[in-house]
Order: sequence, then structure tokens, then C-alpha cells
Amino acid sequence: MRINDEQLKQVDRQIKRLIAADNFYGRMLKDAGIDGVATAEDFEALPFSQKQDLRNAYPLGLSAVPEEEIVRIHSSSGTTGVPVIIPYTKKDVEDWAKMFARCYEFAGITKKDRIHITPGYGLWTAGIGFQAGCELLGSMAIPMGPGNTEKQLQMMQDLGSTVLCATSSYALLLAEEIEKRGIRQNIKLKKGVIGSERWGEKMRARIREILGIELYDIYGLTEIYGPGIGINCKYDTGMHIWDDFLYLEIIDPETGKNVPDGEWGEIVLTTLVKEGAPLIRYRTHDISRILPGECPCGCSYPRIDVIAGRSDDMMKIKGVNVFPKQIEEVLASFPELSSEYQIHISHLDGRDTMRIYVETNGSVDFAEMSKRVAERVKSKIGFTPLVKVVEIGILPRSEKKSKRVFDERYD
Repeated sequence: MRINDEQLKQVDRQIKRLIAADNFYGRMLKDAGIDGVATAEDFEALPFSQKQDLRNAYPLGLSAVPEEEIVRIHSSSGTTGVPVIIPYTKKDVEDWAKMFARCYEFAGITKKDRIHITPGYGLWTAGIGFQAGCELLGSMAIPMGPGNTEKQLQMMQDLGSTVLCATSSYALLLAEEIEKRGIRQNIKLKKGVIGSERWGEKMRARIREILGIELYDIYGLTEIYGPGIGINCKYDTGMHIWDDFLYLEIIDPETGKNVPDGEWGEIVLTTLVKEGAPLIRYRTHDISRILPGECPCGCSYPRIDVIAGRSDDMMKIKGVNVFPKQIEEVLASFPELSSEYQIHISHLDGRDTMRIYVETNGSVDFAEMSKRVAERVKSKIGFTPLVKVVEIGILPRSEKKSKRVFDERYD
């Protein structure tokens, strides 16, 4: 998939706008000798932008419009450094709502639905995005935000929520609480719109089994509007990305070159019409692939596969490069194990140690299961971890995103 003529014109306009605005990003392009693009080759020669570039522009150096045109800001959490602040114009906010409403429509959600929104509100892009799309669609928004599970379940029952919007971690927590309390018959949920963190098939299956609902993956990130830039349809053949607002690339993280459709690599996004803070070739570090061919739904929007991880979440242990997804794949091969796990890495007596905590349904011999898991992990990554098997519910659940990797070597 290559950039088309209309998208090239849109990128060219964005570059000229950025340079004219003389903002942080515009100066970067100008210093690189770039004043526009005319061909696909020109586009693919453009430099990438990265999160550190955006941090260097803190607080409002990314703005490409006069301050009086900025109607809102959103921000990354800043947990790993200086936060990224993204300014939005009125049109940006409206465009985001249009994309989000389209996501709901692709999930078969209508004006008759009651949408229970649990992602956070505030500087984070989540909650307000879910709500804006809901209101534009004409559905009933139930803007709960995260936490207070007791209140969540009460409102879910009393108001007859039909759609749950949540992180996969909180969706699991709510599902398990519903099961524990025996109130499934009082819950009217039909669909779940889940985003903001990678989740495996085991977690999907558990949520689907307990709640009996259809699950939809929604994609997005703060730097590029927020959640709502793509979702899977009822055929569940990958997430459709709205290429009338964004241009999608998949690159080899090592070489920076585009890979053929169907091959795994890092998602790179370019905003085609964003006004407040346009981004050109932004490296998301999310790993996926463009799915070739047409979706059975018949729409022409390009599709990406599930997010398999991040190009920057690699752990180096005993000289071996290990990705959390590798451990997750091993754990998923054991039907006796649940979806929940934690990886702890520590440095003791001059050597690295990996400990894996994983839940099981209690019908197995814990010691024997620990040994089997450790052996299979070794065959996958080349060294033997310490494995601790615990009962379902022992590992902590999260109202936001679950932290699964704890690297204690640098604490």
C-alpha cells in the first residue's frame, strides 16, 4: 500500500503549514531542507518524528495555529519522562468525534444503545473521546470514568448499559466481579469496545465467556487524536484505519524501510488534516501489519492486525532479547492457565533472574504445572525462569492498564 495522490497533496499542505507556522516541528523540517513532497518517493524520504521530539517541544511548541484557535489540550501521562502536550482546534475535536462515531457504527452500535464509559477523563484522551463519539452518534452516554466498581455495577444494572467501553484490564475486573456476585442475569451488555493496551486471546475469551458479549478492538494514541482512529468490524478481520484522516505505514524498526503488506513491523502514522499539531511519519512503536485483501464487510479502509506489542518493550536478560509477547504465547498454550500473569526481573548474586507469576484454575498440581511452564519458556527464549503458579484472582486487577513487567534491576 503506497500513498495516493490526494494524500500526497494533503501531506504537502501540512508540511507547508508547519514551516509557515515556524513551530518546533516546522523548524525541524526546514533545517532538514524539506519544503514539500510531490511523489511517493519524496514522502518515504521524509524523516520520522518520535516521542522525544514531541517532548522537546514541551509545553506548546507543537502548535501550528495561533493560540486563539486552540480550544483544548490533551497530554500523555508523562510517566516515562516529560509529558507530550497536544493542542486541538475546533475542527480537530470535531474530526475526532466523527472518527469515533464511525468506530461505534462499525461495531454495530446505534442510537438505541446505552454506552457505559469507564476510561479516564481529564488530560488523558480516552474518556472524552468515547463520549464525544457517542454523543455525535446519538447514543446515551453514561460517563462513569474509572474506579468505584460497586457504583459501576449498580449503574450498569439500573441504567441497562448495552455497551461497555474499557481497557481490557478493567473489562476483565468487571466481568469477574459480575461473575462473583452472580448478577449476570441483571446485566444487559451486548458489546464491549476495548482499547489502550495489548490483550491476548485468553483474556478476550475469558471476558467474552463471562459476559457473553461481542468484543471490538479500538485503536489510537494521544499524539494522533486519541482512541478512535480505527476499529475492527463484525467480521473481526483486523482493525480498519480511517485513511481519510491518516496515512498508515508499516516499517522495519531496524532499517526504517516500508515492509510489504502482510509483514509485521512498526506502525507509522501521518495526520492528513489535523490542524493543531500535525505530525508527519510519527513512529508509534506499536507492532502490527497491514492485512492484504478486502474485508468481507466491503469497505475500503486499510486494516491492521492486532497490536502484537511494542518495538521498545524488549527486555534484555542474560544477554537474550525477550519480548513480553513471547512469554504470553507460551502461557496461552496451556489451557489450564488464565490470561493474567506478571514478569519480575531482578539481579541477584551477579546474575539476572526472571520470575513469572501466573494464575490457574486450581484443578492442577501447582508444582508440576510450574515445572512444565518453565520448561516450555526455556525452549522459547533459551533460559529457565522461576515460575510461581497461583490461584485465579490472586494477581491484582487494574481499573486502568495492567502492569505486567516489573524490572527491578534498576530500582
